[in-house]
Amino acid sequence: MSEVSTIGLDIAKQVFQAHGADASGHVLFRKRLTRTKLIEFFQSQPRCLVAMEACGGAHHWGREIAKLGHTVRLIPPIYVKPFVKRQKNDAADAEAICEAAQRPSMRFVAVKDEAQQASGVVFRARDVLVRQRTQCINALRGHLTEYGWVVAKGATHMPTLIDQIEDPNCHLPESARAVLKVLIATLRSLEENIAVLDSEIGLRSKEDPVARRLMTIPGVGPITATAIVALAPPVETFRTGRDFAAWLGLTPLQRSTGGKQRLGATSKMGERTIRRLLIIGGSAVVRQACMRGAAEGSWLARMLARKPRMLVTVALANKTARIVWALLAKGGVYRAPVAAV
Repeated sequence: MSEVSTIGLDIAKQVFQAHGADASGHVLFRKRLTRTKLIEFFQSQPRCLVAMEACGGAHHWGREIAKLGHTVRLIPPIYVKPFVKRQKNDAADAEAICEAAQRPSMRFVAVKDEAQQASGVVFRARDVLVRQRTQCINALRGHLTEYGWVVAKGATHMPTLIDQIEDPNCHLPESARAVLKVLIATLRSLEENIAVLDSEIGLRSKEDPVARRLMTIPGVGPITATAIVALAPPVETFRTGRDFAAWLGLTPLQRSTGGKQRLGATSKMGERTIRRLLIIGGSAVVRQACMRGAAEGSWLARMLARKPRMLVTVALANKTARIVWALLAKGGVYRAPVAAV
């Protein structure tokens, strides 16, 4: 009887589906498992390749199953989808995962340990609070529009607006002011919590030698540097800087055919937090270059002379991502060329 060599595991909260195949791809079993029986099942299996989609809980189960001696591979869900035959269900998903894992050219996601996942929590939490802060600001602006108050966008205008709302001589109805003060209190609480997380990120950036090296790159500050260290996979995952930029979603989409190259907008596929931070950092560098002037003959000066500002910002983020990869792969700090930014 053939021995199982690959198990595709479709994970969920309580019910899991396993699909086992031998080295030639023949199906050996299809098994439905409950959460409490999952580890017991893999303890009884010979050491083999266990594949899962890289989704919620995958890193946890990857660590637990790897402790039993199995080789664990996580596959991006978008690479599994083409292997699903007709109807979608747990059994079909597990079979598709198993087939995808057997492809020699398949790309996998590195399993994160608990420390790596813990490092990323601060950025996920900060993103949530920043979104909530934006919602509060927009709610204040929207409600005040109904009373003829037009407020400029951005958090920098909020202190002046709050002072006007809290002014006893404000002409707003008292019932409306009471509700707006609740939003203001929420906004202040969010600002305090965001400041706490920023302090934690700043502390980590000072303690981490890799983050300190990354901060020598123009447009890379403590938050961006620490996010790269916490959220990016091992640098060995990428062969070149372009592969790292593509993973971040900073390279153009290709719709080439018939030998004709057609490039579209940036793909926006990959780690959105790092991509957003690199674009924000690139925007700051471009803004300073527009105000003070870029070095004559530099890449940035040539780009600004012939391309739209936003396009230059994203292109600079792409360039920064490649520099980040070079520093992670080869060590050292950033040294700007004589005629560059």
